Amino acid sequence: MAPNLLDMQIEEILHDVFEAGEGDLYVVNPSGETIEELVHVATAYEDDLPTIKLLAAERVLKDVMDDFIIASNAADLVEAGALALRTTEEPPENSLLVTGDRVVALVTAGDTVGGLVTDDDDFVGTAADAYRAAWEGADEFTLRTPPLSRVKASLQEEIGPDAEGDFEAVLASLDTARGDGQGLDEVTISLLVAARNEELLYDISKWGEDVGIASKATFSRTKTKLEDMGIIDTEKVPIDVGRPRLRLKLGDERLAEADTDQLAGVATSILN
Repeated sequence: MAPNLLDMQIEEILHDVFEAGEGDLYVVNPSGETIEELVHVATAYEDDLPTIKLLAAERVLKDVMDDFIIASNAADLVEAGALALRTTEEPPENSLLVTGDRVVALVTAGDTVGGLVTDDDDFVGTAADAYRAAWEGADEFTLRTPPLSRVKASLQEEIGPDAEGDFEAVLASLDTARGDGQGLDEVTISLLVAARNEELLYDISKWGEDVGIASKATFSRTKTKLEDMGIIDTEKVPIDVGRPRLRLKLGDERLAEADTDQLAGVATSILN
């Protein structure tokens, strides 16, 4: 009989399940925290992943994927064929991990999560059949966030390696990237990085729209907000034909003096 996974963190349980082998892994009715940890652990996992089929309530998935860091890493996993997302209007009561040879029920106890395990052939077979059928009848959840690897590669190619390095460093300094006081959102991060490197608003907003981060209009509105708060400044750059373009600059000395890994924290304190 497979041992229970007790007194563990959720990432440890996920590691244990990943290491059990390849094949389909159904992640059924996970909490938002479990989805976040699943993406983190799967992104960092160096061996072959099982095919992760995540079935969750739509509202839970939407809330988690509002975080650019989680969503862009999840998009990388989806693009690699390691993760698929579907939603159900009637999720089961339990949170489960279902593989071809065991079922793990996730039980939260304070700061730890227990994995109650059964490898009974009949029960596992019945559960696998049930959730395979539930998966096949569920609605696909489409991520609108581009894969992080694509974002970074295109930023390096279209804007430059310094901007890409700053973007990566700012993301690494954040626990979450949602905006609304919960970390900076991806548009604000992009504009801060562009201002740090004195890039044109036209160039960064065109890049952002092309790669799928946000529209040029969203970049323009966010730039205006940041400029009104003194975080970003602009100067006009004449061009041969048409209206002058705007070069972005950091508008606050605290930002100009901050190291890249401090940029988000300083900007957040100003915004708040």
